[in-house]
Amino acid sequence: MIKFYNTLSRRLEEFVPLNDKIVRIYSCGPTVYDYAHIGNFRAYIFSDLLRRFLKYKGFKVIHVMNITDVDDKTIKRAQQENVSLDKYTKKYIDAFFEDLETLNIEKVEYYPRATEHIDDMINLIKKLNKKGYTYISEGSVYYKISKFKDYGKLSKIELNKIREGARIDVDEYNKEDVKDFVLWKARKEGEPFWETPYGAGRPGWHIECSAMSMKYLGDTLDIHTGGVDLIFPHHENEIAQSEGATGKQFVRYWLHCAHLIVEGEKMSKSKGNFYTLRDLLKKGYLPIAIRYLLLSVHYRKQLNFTEESLKAAHQAVEKIQNFYDTIKNLKIKNRTDYGIKKELEFYLKNFDENLDNDLNISPALGNLFEFIHIVNKYISEEKVTENDRKFILDSLKRVDTILGILKDESEELSDELMDMIKQREKARKEKDYKTADAIREKLFQKGIILEDTKDGVRWRRRW
Repeated sequence: MIKFYNTLSRRLEEFVPLNDKIVRIYSCGPTVYDYAHIGNFRAYIFSDLLRRFLKYKGFKVIHVMNITDVDDKTIKRAQQENVSLDKYTKKYIDAFFEDLETLNIEKVEYYPRATEHIDDMINLIKKLNKKGYTYISEGSVYYKISKFKDYGKLSKIELNKIREGARIDVDEYNKEDVKDFVLWKARKEGEPFWETPYGAGRPGWHIECSAMSMKYLGDTLDIHTGGVDLIFPHHENEIAQSEGATGKQFVRYWLHCAHLIVEGEKMSKSKGNFYTLRDLLKKGYLPIAIRYLLLSVHYRKQLNFTEESLKAAHQAVEKIQNFYDTIKNLKIKNRTDYGIKKELEFYLKNFDENLDNDLNISPALGNLFEFIHIVNKYISEEKVTENDRKFILDSLKRVDTILGILKDESEELSDELMDMIKQREKARKEKDYKTADAIREKLFQKGIILEDTKDGVRWRRRW
């Protein structure tokens, strides 16, 4: 039985999607005013883990992640660089997809862009207007939150903080600013705009997600994900807009991941601990180690991103990859069944059960390393059969459909690299260890790691 912690109820709940075989997920995606930072990628890795896990459990997943390409930040940055909004955001949209590929984050089914869904937003505002949830002030359309009786049910915000008639025009605001929020902003000089029945202007940030999520997933979503910082006001406002328009429950399970801190402190540029993925890659850290670290801590626990934790993540990935390569290349001599499969199934069962329990990844990874430890013991005793090997490899591949960290080295190396490996072997046989070490280092710089085993030299790629 799968259970998730639902922010709406503040408790663990059995997960039962509306459709027995299909799960509809919406994840808040990037605002493309800059390169995404590692805090953003913690949220994206979390939604990737969730998506992969549900597919692993046999569900078909329809997943939407929006791209906010018009808001206060994108407009301000485009104006500062004196370029069109489209040209400015394209650079960071392209970078976002490159970063997803670098971190082996699966592509979702839909990546709607706000600027391509203005009509959907206007239609949603029309529905809200018809039901009396909106009013116009100085050319902008606002949502009257006092009209929505359930306002605050996600964030547990105190409704007595609402000041009648107070309204807010900016996209992001403090947790204490419980005010009517803008749905459609009247045109301002120098800003992009669209002509609508409400006049020329542009959408507010909150209406974008409501309109795009319901367009692709229907009135009621199974799961909505995002960082805890989005609970209020963004997600609270999404509920008010969506349920006000449809009269139906907007989201059945709200899943929020905790903040990421760096070296024990809040990430900020002023402290010099603010990192994009690209910053870390320039420092020489491997993408797969970054991916592993971001997924290895339970999503509702604060993650302390440190240099030491990155090194540990790298070692963990190396251990898993080395184990996979060892099993794949193992010379099998034994034909006696020592019951390895039955013993290993215990750890695989625990791996599944831990993930069933609100994606409890840390003990699940512990189960994987116990699995590896047991197999290594049997390998040292030469008790692994060919059937065992197949079961172990199949199990690892299945587990990796969730983790996304293994690399299969079935592809061949170039002639140049193979020649370098042969030259090194020749140097070793001639006891010219200085030359052998120099060649090994050159191969390492080219992304190839050599391992000397009793069965000969083995190569694998660096992540």
